[in-house]
Amino acid sequence: MSGDPSAARESVAAVRAEIAKAVVGQDGIVTGLLVALLVRGHVLLEGVPGTAKTLLVKALAAALRLDAKRVQFTPDLMPSDVTGQVVYAGPTGEFSFRPGPVFTNVLLADEVNRTPPKTQAALLEAMEERQVSVTGDPRPLPDPFLVVATQNPVEYEGTYPLPEAQLDRFLLKLVVDYPTAEQERDVLARHHRGMDPHDIASLGVEPVAGAYELAAAAAVVDGVRVDDAVLGYLVDLAGATRESPSLTLGVSPRGTAMLLHAAKAWAFLAGRDYVTPDEVKAMALPALRHRVLVRPEVELEGGTADGVLSGLLASVPVPR
Repeated sequence: MSGDPSAARESVAAVRAEIAKAVVGQDGIVTGLLVALLVRGHVLLEGVPGTAKTLLVKALAAALRLDAKRVQFTPDLMPSDVTGQVVYAGPTGEFSFRPGPVFTNVLLADEVNRTPPKTQAALLEAMEERQVSVTGDPRPLPDPFLVVATQNPVEYEGTYPLPEAQLDRFLLKLVVDYPTAEQERDVLARHHRGMDPHDIASLGVEPVAGAYELAAAAAVVDGVRVDDAVLGYLVDLAGATRESPSLTLGVSPRGTAMLLHAAKAWAFLAGRDYVTPDEVKAMALPALRHRVLVRPEVELEGGTADGVLSGLLASVPVPR
């Protein structure tokens, strides 16, 4: 499918405008979600409770003509509660598959790090292969398929750190910050006027795009040009993470490829049909922060993945 760049950008802009009816600010988070949709990736949202993470995803789903489901991850959640299970139908004497909530277009995995690793792993095959296997039979998931998982910071009580294999399935890790004072006043004003964040329909969010428009926009993103010099810059950045004395784990080739795709989507959203080093820099932190491990001694001194990556971005030569 070939797409019209202008029409594709108009569709994406319309989705962004609908989300703004429900969510104040958080433009960077909204952009990250749109980037993931355009390149068939998944997103991990991290932030303290009450920063509109769930509302963001609900508004995104409402602005799209797509099926959406939400799963609240809890310590007693079982893998079959996510993927589905085979059940026995007494009257017919036959077994049938009852699909779980993962069979949807947009899956909100709320507080994913509050459930044990076994249940977290239930999402691995779905996110990577876009299918689930129950009793050995692979069952394809709908297209498009987007997982948006929210998590509280790992130092919060009752959380289970996501394993590296799980983190690597996410295209982006986006950090949801507190709103500015002006934005928070706007939020309070909306609540004062009777806003109900649990009722998306009452906020006026309407579906303005669907699977066809997303596929058309994704086709345009696929066609975004990338110069050899920019490819070399991506390789140099990845190599710098592997050689950094501050990291015990650098970026994998999969991580480099994910950064490339994210940069292409960012260039499309910026109105360009080619990638520059600026797009790579813009997407580097969200695409790589969850793919590296900081040395314990660096963490003890206050070092973070974002800090190390920012230092590398400043030191790796940029092609001209």
